[in-house]
Amino acid sequence: MNVSSFLVKNIIRVYDRQLTNGRKLARLQKYIQESGQGDSVSISREAKRRQMVERVAKEIVDNLITSGSNSPIVQEIKKELEKEFNQEFTFHYPPSGEEMQIFRQSPEGLTELRPDEKKAVLNKLWEITLNKVNETML
Repeated sequence: MNVSSFLVKNIIRVYDRQLTNGRKLARLQKYIQESGQGDSVSISREAKRRQMVERVAKEIVDNLITSGSNSPIVQEIKKELEKEFNQEFTFHYPPSGEEMQIFRQSPEGLTELRPDEKKAVLNKLWEITLNKVNETML
């Protein structure tokens, strides 16, 4: 029996989407549980806005960056990050559910970043994403 590479890739893509959706649902359930607990505290409009910006930025970094989204905001963030480091990056969550992996394009192919490089890229990615979301939110 022969299985075409297209079918294998399609199955992997669907499985990756299911994992991404599972992470989103788990995070949503956590937020729902946390929102039902604790005391009610009133915060300023600026603090609420900052929380919303951080929540949207986290969603972009956790899901859209790794999913290969064609969103204009995601594309701008990736371009700015690549311009900052003068190299192309590929972001990926492994199927085992570990933390995000970041690969750089090199003549030999994709190579995973060292921990110190990964930390620098993630910090810059977070900074760029926060600024971009803050600029675009009303």
